[in-house]
Amino acid sequence: MIATPPAVPAPPEIVRRPLAIGGVELGSRYFLAPLAGYTSLAFRLAVRELGGLGLATTDLINARSIIEGRRRSRELAETCVEDRPVSLQIYGHVIDEMTRAARWVVDNGATIVDINMGCPVNKVVKTGGGSSLMCRMDDATRLVAAVVAAAGVPVTVKMRLGWDADNLSAPALARAFEQVGAAAVIVHGRTREQGFSGGVDRTGIRAVVEAVDRMPVVGNGDVRSLADAATMFEETGCAAVSIGRGALANPFIFRQLEHWSRTGQPGPEADFEERVSLMERHFRGLAARRGEHYACLQFRKLVKWYSSAIRAPRVLSHRLINIASIQVFDEVLAAIRAAGPTSPLPGHFEARVPVPSGPIDKW
Repeated sequence: MIATPPAVPAPPEIVRRPLAIGGVELGSRYFLAPLAGYTSLAFRLAVRELGGLGLATTDLINARSIIEGRRRSRELAETCVEDRPVSLQIYGHVIDEMTRAARWVVDNGATIVDINMGCPVNKVVKTGGGSSLMCRMDDATRLVAAVVAAAGVPVTVKMRLGWDADNLSAPALARAFEQVGAAAVIVHGRTREQGFSGGVDRTGIRAVVEAVDRMPVVGNGDVRSLADAATMFEETGCAAVSIGRGALANPFIFRQLEHWSRTGQPGPEADFEERVSLMERHFRGLAARRGEHYACLQFRKLVKWYSSAIRAPRVLSHRLINIASIQVFDEVLAAIRAAGPTSPLPGHFEARVPVPSGPIDKW
């Protein structure tokens, strides 16, 4: 039994129109946002199979590490033919490194190159990358222009509203980036000072939309339901929405949004077997690409979300939390299927993604 879903508003007219970014035709206006440590190739492929996803973006990748051939960065950049269209997100502030990294990711499967100017974490900011670039408009614009010239595919920029409430530089930056050839900007509706606290400022995202001529602006932040997506479109005038934590909580959200765009309704909720099958595909994808040990370690971070989605018996969820082998996963999975859900399946629940806390200058 699945809990009755809340009523949803009518979809805006824009979601029925096709969308292209720099000539790349996209299947929907619903994007999977990057979340470091979570939006792996295995997860992206599992979500794509469900339908409705227009574009997925990789975890942020250090440009210098890419061109130096460091294993971890190249693992983050991993993609395949089935993972299309895909945006590979790079960060850094040295133009030569960023242009070389852009060419490398294009040669290795990127449909779109995304430049990160939104990461608030200190280890990124203190090197001159991430959201610190939003404080240096001339440097940021030169960087975008150089990557556009080097990439040979559409280039987008992910950014925040600005460094803090007194420095809301996103509208001016977006206008400058459009003039040097950027194909789109993705705007997270918080400042760097906010980190991940407080609510998204959709008025700030609208200011970016109004600052550009024709370039698509993608709204990001606090989209966890169809109603949230409708509000984002209505209040910002954005061309698309990018969903991160909401997609971890409910990977079926893209399918629901696409159905909503066509019919005004989200369609039926995913049933128990669909949810269990998604969990299985995700785990097996991790194991196939990174091996048994990594898959088990990574999957432990995801167990609470999947357990909430499938309402597995507590004793079986606890076994998954301590999973150490594919064999144990298979045994527990069979037991979960045999037991069925212990309570009505939720239509939505909150994904608790660990984020830094305390003073932001200490992150």
